[in-house]
Amino acid sequence: MSERHTAPAHRLRDAASAYLRSASEQDIEWYPWGEEAFAVALEKGRPVLLDIGGGWCHWCHVMDEGTYSDPEVARLLREGFVAVKVDRDENPEVDRRYQQQVHALSGEGGWPLTAFLTPQGEAFLGGTYFPPTDGHGRPGFRRVLREVARLWREERAQLKEQAASVAEGMRAMHAREHEGSPELPAFVEGTLERCLQQYDPSHGGFGGAPKFPHPTAVALLLEHAHRTGDTRSAEAARRTLRGMADGGVFDQLEGGFHRYSVDEGWRVPHFEKMAIDNAHLLPVFLDGWNFFDEPRFGAIASQTVAWVMAVLGRDPKGGFGASQDADNAPGDDGSYFTWTSTELKSLLAPEEFQAIRWRFGLDGEACMPHDPSQNVLQQLFSEEEVAKHLQVPVAKVRDLSLHAMEKMRRARSQRPEPAVDPAKYASLNGLLIGALALAGRALGQEPHIERARASADRFLAGAFDPARGIAHVLGPRGGEGWGLLQDQCDFALGLLSLSEVTGEGRYLERARDLLQLARREFTLGPEGPLRDLAPQLYDGPKVGAWEGVHVPVEDTPHLSANASYLLASLHLSALTGAPGVPDGLGARLAPIVSRVQHGGLFAAGSALACALFAQPALRVVVEGEGPEAEALWRAAVGSYHPRKVLFRGAPSPPFALPEEVLGQTAGSNGRARALLCRGTVCRAPIVRPEELRAAIRSEGGAARG
Repeated sequence: MSERHTAPAHRLRDAASAYLRSASEQDIEWYPWGEEAFAVALEKGRPVLLDIGGGWCHWCHVMDEGTYSDPEVARLLREGFVAVKVDRDENPEVDRRYQQQVHALSGEGGWPLTAFLTPQGEAFLGGTYFPPTDGHGRPGFRRVLREVARLWREERAQLKEQAASVAEGMRAMHAREHEGSPELPAFVEGTLERCLQQYDPSHGGFGGAPKFPHPTAVALLLEHAHRTGDTRSAEAARRTLRGMADGGVFDQLEGGFHRYSVDEGWRVPHFEKMAIDNAHLLPVFLDGWNFFDEPRFGAIASQTVAWVMAVLGRDPKGGFGASQDADNAPGDDGSYFTWTSTELKSLLAPEEFQAIRWRFGLDGEACMPHDPSQNVLQQLFSEEEVAKHLQVPVAKVRDLSLHAMEKMRRARSQRPEPAVDPAKYASLNGLLIGALALAGRALGQEPHIERARASADRFLAGAFDPARGIAHVLGPRGGEGWGLLQDQCDFALGLLSLSEVTGEGRYLERARDLLQLARREFTLGPEGPLRDLAPQLYDGPKVGAWEGVHVPVEDTPHLSANASYLLASLHLSALTGAPGVPDGLGARLAPIVSRVQHGGLFAAGSALACALFAQPALRVVVEGEGPEAEALWRAAVGSYHPRKVLFRGAPSPPFALPEEVLGQTAGSNGRARALLCRGTVCRAPIVRPEELRAAIRSEGGAARG
């Protein structure tokens, strides 16, 4: 038996990432991402094992607790490999490159990402989860390591040739442009049609199991339904929002969306809750609330905000963490979130249990596959349907449900809570800043806006540099990790929503700085898309598979960096009074479209930007004070329009209105009225909320009931 090897744990023990620190007890010589690991691999002539995952990732935990804790696996790694562990949230640029290489090699992707690299950093073999010994339909990692070590000894030249071929293919893919690009309207319609072809009419959403939310695709459907009156797009958006809202993918007890559903019906989720999912879903549910007048969608948004602030927003200094884990202990699988009927019978009064049983469909289809007694809560029946079945008034069902759910929340609070990653990443905080600001305005909740403002102020004070933009992460030493495009664009997007909601120009100015920096430092040319790293600003180690230009144009399924840049630029132009669109924006659309024209669902963000590019902004100014003005304001806030910006009174610089709009703002004499201008064409002042609501919905759109 080999002697336990403990020294290497020190390399990860003081890592900033909680995910990396959690591996410091393993008997593996883990290196963090950087030059040292590759220098050692080159010196010793060993291949590199690259493990990429995250603290929120269930199967990463399974591999850590089983595979990487296996003594034989640890021995094989120590004797034949250089092992590198990466937190994908901390190093998304590393993850992006190796996800592409491993997918090219094996057709697999996701987390944990397991790749074998040459000492030069090029992948020659890869996959995702591997058990320690053969099982789960996958080869055991012990066997994989022995075979890779043999191949490295006996067929090293062929492995290096294969790795070089993959790397060259990646470089060629990123360097080339597609032959031509369609006209923008054709691209928008083609992308929309591909989304609808993948739409699941039975459950909502797109594709089968596993089923991920695609919030940008839903936003595209809503825009198209508004613009054309297409009932097919509207129904697909409505059914998708309802499916997610009622399914187990939404935490029916405490709010917030889980990562994805393992089945096509949204019933049983992977239980991790991510900042990025909830930040993107929040605005879509707000739009759905306004488009369909469905209060349920507004309630889902409100519950999601509550979870974000209670769980991710625990730092009193401001800012939001990255994720909440799926599991609360080794070997766990979502037990914090699930319930047995036996447990609930002992917790609830008999009438309360019956109400919960029927409302959430206990012991039905939403049971954990490994333990059918464990139920995931899903909204199976409405209060009215439960009342009819139990033959009691709806008010009684509502009262029983409220009391029962409060007891369940208290009981859940006694369980060990899954860990929360407190790391504050700029991209995630930017998206949450925008989502919370919009939610605060829509829900009439000033505290939501204040939490968004606190996050923005903390990042701008500690992680913003006019010459370098926004840093990737805000930690104890301030901002760290410069030169990532997604951070600049997503943070600018959030600041612009916050500036619109608060009327504070300083947020708009910083957003403009970030977008200007993106054009200057990340561009591939005056008419090209933007690359993911700024060559002059990126301060991470350029080791491994680093050659070639990476252009993020596909949603993942979240908004790509280039689509985020486009949408932020359009929002900025609307807030600053530009009569059309920002200079040079149109020139960037064609090369982006050329790269993503066949992306379908994963081109939805770019298609949405192209659709909005073709429309003038709709500016709504509500003037006056008192109840009548407030009624107009609530009507303006609660009416859907994809290019709407709202001002409470004529704005001050750096906000601006076109001259034609400014001409309408004189002479109100304090009376409550709304001015509505699309582009440079203005309607007569409106004084009735219902008329304003109808006017907003009809501008640039097809009439609907």
